[in-house]
Amino acid sequence: MTTKELLYVEDALGHEQHFQTQCQETANQIQDAELKACVQQMAQKHQQIFQSFYGLL
Repeated sequence: MTTKELLYVEDALGHEQHFQTQCQETANQIQDAELKACVQQMAQKHQQIFQSFYGLL
């Protein structure tokens, strides 16, 4: 991988980690069970994407 490609992967990792954290924090504040489950699924999806990007390294 080139330096530029590695920087892109680093950025992507940071963004996915941020999105996952934000979704989890939001889910913890939601009272509605259905909405909470939806946001938790989004957090899990961002964790999966993070793992995929991390796997490139």
